[in-house]
Amino acid sequence: MIDALYNYRQGEIHSAEFSDEFNALCIPFEESLTETQLTTFHNLLDCVSETAAAEMRAAYKVGFKDGATLIKEIQG
Repeated sequence: MIDALYNYRQGEIHSAEFSDEFNALCIPFEESLTETQLTTFHNLLDCVSETAAAEMRAAYKVGFKDGATLIKEIQG
């Protein structure tokens, strides 16, 4: 159920844009790579994104459970 709530609310979470610092570092770096290296770099960035998304889902679930525990304690 918590996963369903998270997935429902996910559309309301606004994605952060890359910082100017990231763009200043990343764009010239990408331009210096070969096609194979660029593909590998993008695959690495995808892995990092997927890991961050999994961590967000896990943190949401823990926070939800903590909130429910607090409510039970207050009402008990």
